[in-house]
Amino acid sequence: MNEQEFAELAAGYALNALSPQDRWAFEAERARHPEWEHWISADAATAAALAEGVADAAPPLTMRSSLLSRIATTPQRPAMDASAAAAAFEPGEPFRAAPEPVSEAEPEPASGPETGAAANNPNAEPPPNTSAIQAISRRNWSRGLLALAACLVVLTVLGFGAASINELVNRPPAVVALDEIESAPDATSATVEVTGGGTATAHWAPSVGKVVLVANGMPEIPDDETFELWWVRAGDPISAGTFEAGADGDTTVLLDGEWSEEDVVAVTVEPEGGAPDGVPTTEPIVAIPTA
Repeated sequence: MNEQEFAELAAGYALNALSPQDRWAFEAERARHPEWEHWISADAATAAALAEGVADAAPPLTMRSSLLSRIATTPQRPAMDASAAAAAFEPGEPFRAAPEPVSEAEPEPASGPETGAAANNPNAEPPPNTSAIQAISRRNWSRGLLALAACLVVLTVLGFGAASINELVNRPPAVVALDEIESAPDATSATVEVTGGGTATAHWAPSVGKVVLVANGMPEIPDDETFELWWVRAGDPISAGTFEAGADGDTTVLLDGEWSEEDVVAVTVEPEGGAPDGVPTTEPIVAIPTA
């Protein structure tokens, strides 16, 4: 036997599934080649790992009584040595067991509550009583509740994770830009008071090239007006988009376009849709230098 044949038989040896002849040959080679022992160790470890993955299962309550009952009612063949068995077998014909010896007629058992398998086999296990059945039912019910609770926990975790992922993926661009700015090593901010009430804070970072305005308590304006953002660059206003404040006057908005050195971030109140000619029509209520 070479090492490859030894390795092929190692799995059967670990599972105790070899024939007597193969087992004898395998153990003989094992004694002659101790360096091949790792094949047995690997297959035994694999078999143990597979066994651990099988869930425990309790046998049916009536298995023992049913097995003993079948043994009691199954005709037992007389003992026969190998030579007699060989003589009873004829080539070309299926094996036939030796005929059973004819015994004297036995009286039929009297009918009654003890007839059947239980009467023939006094060792048969009685059927489970009500208490045993109820205990098994309670155990199965408890396991079902535990499994349901585990499923609910998994679903809750998955739902929370899905909500978190959805919130992360669908964040407003202004919030994403604000995170980028605040994470930059050159992040800067400046806060001013808003004309009419409230405060406004501009956040920017030269390395990011964006500006985010965070306003709190912005004044109320008519429905036909809107707030407009401006880059004031070298004295010239450049529109950076419009926005609406929330019910509490708070908002976070990303300015359109890229930041340029020495820009001033301004906010004006304009007609709905923004300044018609691209030029502010009112005085700024917010002006924040970013130089």
